[in-house]
Amino acid sequence: MSSIAPLSGDHSPARKRRLLIFLPLLVFAAIVALFLVRLYSGDASLLPSAMIGKPAPAFSLPPVDNGAAAGGFSDADLRQGKVTIVNVFASWCVACHEEHAFLMQLAADPILAEKGIQLFGIAYKDNPLNAQRFLKEAGNPFARIGADSKGRVAIDFGVYGVPESYIVKGDGTIAYRFVGPLSEESFQKVIAPEIEKARK
Repeated sequence: MSSIAPLSGDHSPARKRRLLIFLPLLVFAAIVALFLVRLYSGDASLLPSAMIGKPAPAFSLPPVDNGAAAGGFSDADLRQGKVTIVNVFASWCVACHEEHAFLMQLAADPILAEKGIQLFGIAYKDNPLNAQRFLKEAGNPFARIGADSKGRVAIDFGVYGVPESYIVKGDGTIAYRFVGPLSEESFQKVIAPEIEKARK
């Protein structure tokens, strides 16, 4: 008597093994998708930061390019009476490339200049040559840029990942942290009001 093949699909051990091979890839893809959704949803800045309301950590960063006009900076440069936006970026960061055109707009904004708002950059774990190339090709929006090649200063600031931006009061106190790429919408809804609070 001949056996009848099952109507359902192939459930052989070989097929199950093939499916198990792809399972980690599917899980990884789901995690990446979730991360991107959360990053661009605008609520990543709700992550707690122990540095809000505290002085910026003590640091001194060398310039990305020793011959550049935008030299490095230290925590003392954040205590000069001007509100500063400190943008943590890297040339290898896709989202940093996405926000860069908007940073160029901020740097050229006459209203921010009139208010004395400074834009400083921290090149996070970046090869100096790559950071220089990125800024040469895309433009340099920063008044000062520090090279944080080991990421130590970013860790002290409480950086989760790049890009992140910090609003620092004129006395060097960290007033606000924004996680993810800056945009016109996030600036108008979140950053501009936080700048005004920091100026008081």
